[in-house]
Amino acid sequence: MADLRPVTEVQAADAAALDHQLRTAKAPFVVRGLVADWPLVQAAKRSSQAARDYLVERHRDVPFTVSVGQAGGGERLFYDDAMAMNFATVRAKLPEILGEMGRVEQDADPRAIYLASIDMRGFFDGLEEANRVDLGTREPLASIWIGTRTRIAAHNDLPDNLACVAAGRRRFTLFPPDQFRNLHLGPLDNTPAGRAVSMVDFTAPDAERHPRFAEALAHAQVAELEAGDAIHIPGLWWHHVEGLAPFNILVNYWWRDAPRWFGQPQDALHHALLAIRDLPPEQKEHWREVFDHYVFTNDDSVTAHIPPGGRGVLDPLTAESAGRLRAFLLRQLAK
Repeated sequence: MADLRPVTEVQAADAAALDHQLRTAKAPFVVRGLVADWPLVQAAKRSSQAARDYLVERHRDVPFTVSVGQAGGGERLFYDDAMAMNFATVRAKLPEILGEMGRVEQDADPRAIYLASIDMRGFFDGLEEANRVDLGTREPLASIWIGTRTRIAAHNDLPDNLACVAAGRRRFTLFPPDQFRNLHLGPLDNTPAGRAVSMVDFTAPDAERHPRFAEALAHAQVAELEAGDAIHIPGLWWHHVEGLAPFNILVNYWWRDAPRWFGQPQDALHHALLAIRDLPPEQKEHWREVFDHYVFTNDDSVTAHIPPGGRGVLDPLTAESAGRLRAFLLRQLAK
């Protein structure tokens, strides 16, 4: 790929400075050395084995879910030619998983082994507390990602994301939310990890199959991070993530400014596919106008003629009214 614009780098000397950057950011940014003092980072700088030992000492004796690529299949966790996953998902104990990562670390072409989005508090004792970023009043989900060399297809997430490299090196290639058309997304329902992904192989783009990808690259940004560095990925930004070292660890924090009882927009999209997409054109156009009126424009004309106290879910949602709406939808879907 052509040279891409680097992600902006900022300074964050303390929690207040990081909070300011997060609150005002309109695009991704990198903070070098943000977590360089973590014990996990220090262990990883001694050796990969020291980092694995650090994790084993703190893990809970429960099965972990791990993705294992095919032998000789390279580092890309993706679809095979039949649009099935090119990796298996199995459960094993952490010492066994990390031991296998250590055994293949020096192989020329090891199969990919990847622990994805492991809840730090649910699967480790004291790991999150000893290796954390002060995010103020935010209540993030802290996850750890551990793997060999891997390539994860471009995808996006609804929450904001602060991703911290704890071991190895990672390259992030990022695209603004409006580039989804140019990334040639795959299926919405058959996905590697719950989100639609770009079908483009970033190491060998096929301009004939994916002609709009060149336009996406014109808007792309790239950052390569070492252990101790962090990157903020705003919600809905697309990101292609590569684990570049033989052994890599990432810790990330996800949070939303919206209340926890808000629904998931992806669920609304799936329901619209079920209920609207295949209607006759004139009916689809009607529902486009209805959605614009009630959801996207949603100005005073929607409720001005309805007495206060009688507007139901047309009033701003609360936890109580959202619960009633969710219960109503469940009843309707169950019919």
